[in-house]
Amino acid sequence: MAETRMPEAGTNLVILRSARKLQHYLGSALKNTYPVAVGKPSTPTPLGNYKVVNKILNPGDILGTRWMGLDVPGGNYGIHGTNNPSSIGKFISHGCIRMQNYNVEELFPQVNIGTPVTITDEAAAPGSEGGGNIPGGKVHVVQPGDTLWKISILYGVPVEQLIRANKIADPTLLEVGQVIIIP
Repeated sequence: MAETRMPEAGTNLVILRSARKLQHYLGSALKNTYPVAVGKPSTPTPLGNYKVVNKILNPGDILGTRWMGLDVPGGNYGIHGTNNPSSIGKFISHGCIRMQNYNVEELFPQVNIGTPVTITDEAAAPGSEGGGNIPGGKVHVVQPGDTLWKISILYGVPVEQLIRANKIADPTLLEVGQVIIIP
């Protein structure tokens, strides 16, 4: 008799605007993190929960090699490549999320129309509002100066729980941009 397997939950994208990172989740598992450029202060990337509504191969010019449009009300925003790779990691766009072309080319076939996209300045899970697809509903993106003990105090979670939930081998070694699941 063949074994029945449950399909994995779908893809979610989280844009951590202040960290200039795009996180690709497959169900509750972080599959990849990419550096991105986001909107400059005069034209910020809009915060909120959106969906991918269209995809275009080779839109060209400043949009690079791929475009994934978002359903942001009152605007034409998307996740796209760039013809200016040195812009990645900066607050520089007119509100779109720019990726290196090779990164957006890797991500593009894994994202379907309707994929949820959360844009936040917080380290929130997809779907925010206390749930999403991350165990515990929250994640913390490690910032310069963070330690596991500081994160423990910030969220009121024992260090031992953070170590177990994140399978951390050495609790003294955290990397800036590392995602910590808050159980």
